[in-house]
Amino acid sequence: MLRTIDLRGRTFTPAELLAAVPRAQAARADAVDTAARIVHDVAARGEAALREQAETFDHVSGHEIRVPTAHLDEALAGLDAGVRAALEESIRRVRAASAAQVPQGRTTDLGDGGRVEQRWQPVRRAGVYVPGGKAVYPSSVIMNVVPAQVAGVGEVALASPPQAAFGGRVHPDILAAARLLGITEVYAMGGAGAIGALAHGVATIDLDPVDVVTGPGNNFVAAAKRAVAGLVGTDAEAGATEILIVADDSADPVLVAVDLISQAEHDEQASALLVTDSTDLADRVHAAVEARIDGTRNGARARTALEGEQSAIVLVDDLDAATAFSNAYAPEHLELHLADPRPAAFVNAGAVFVGAYSPVSLGDYLAGSNHVLPTGGQARYAAGLSAATFLRPQQVIAYNRDALHEVAGHIVALADAEALPAHGEAVTARFAG
Repeated sequence: MLRTIDLRGRTFTPAELLAAVPRAQAARADAVDTAARIVHDVAARGEAALREQAETFDHVSGHEIRVPTAHLDEALAGLDAGVRAALEESIRRVRAASAAQVPQGRTTDLGDGGRVEQRWQPVRRAGVYVPGGKAVYPSSVIMNVVPAQVAGVGEVALASPPQAAFGGRVHPDILAAARLLGITEVYAMGGAGAIGALAHGVATIDLDPVDVVTGPGNNFVAAAKRAVAGLVGTDAEAGATEILIVADDSADPVLVAVDLISQAEHDEQASALLVTDSTDLADRVHAAVEARIDGTRNGARARTALEGEQSAIVLVDDLDAATAFSNAYAPEHLELHLADPRPAAFVNAGAVFVGAYSPVSLGDYLAGSNHVLPTGGQARYAAGLSAATFLRPQQVIAYNRDALHEVAGHIVALADAEALPAHGEAVTARFAG
């Protein structure tokens, strides 16, 4: 089951800690090359490439790639009442939390007649991806669409894989969630090909290119975002999921174990780590995982993830060492099961869950936070999906004659220093004669 990495008794530099963190590097490297080929194939051959990919990866052929509105209406009509209530409550909470993410415009006055306005402009069109392979994620519809709507995006196109079990249609729960949010532009296409189609557009299915592509997925979806970066904006690469739990001897080993399993069930490439200074807790968590894993529906998948090179129990000397390791790893999801959590010390994480009653599952569905988060160490420099993902900061500069005259000499001095005299002349010409 979970291997043990013993880091006790040593002092690590930041570079050494980065080298010590366990990651499935080979899987990520393979995904980059494969995803790039798939994206380029869609860019070159459009619908034909998408249909071939659907047959290869989804075992579907002859399906309607552009989802008819009637399919969305049927899905919503057939949605389980309990699931609908849960989705509606999630929408309410995520909408409220996303509203707090919209920056306020500000105006800075720089003397008489000089003004710089900071404003935030939504992108015109967003493409959102919702996974549908090993599991189905109507919750991801909410996590992608609601922040875009809150940001003021005018057009949202949604893509999700066609399902062989539903005759090539997108899973009905995903369609129903889209309909609840008023989204009618939906495409049955999956994986890296869907990312390529959203970025490049496909004329034969009436898919116009988008300005920003967002959404979680496996390593191939994350790698596809690299392939389209520069052509469109993207959120952080939300690849195979990660959970890192920092715990001391006050933690409940069963709760730690079930939280590790809960994320490991996503995918065989999922990463699950426990970092602790308590060997007793480590042993008890290991035993609790073994006792419970085979009794859960996706136990075989979770076991593969927990036995992989990307998962481990990491033993450290103390909480300071645990904090340093966590910040070097920069997990997608960080749980703190500590007597004294000190969440402010954990600066590198997509989202931080504090205490025994804040499991990652809460954030996946109903916390109000967003579950589309950076993986692979990107939390050191990237943020999770939010309304800000769909906004562009823009500065508006307005100076009158007196305000420009006040700084004209400084502009000329800097222009001359940089050997760009025409820059200065563009200013002095306004005061000639």
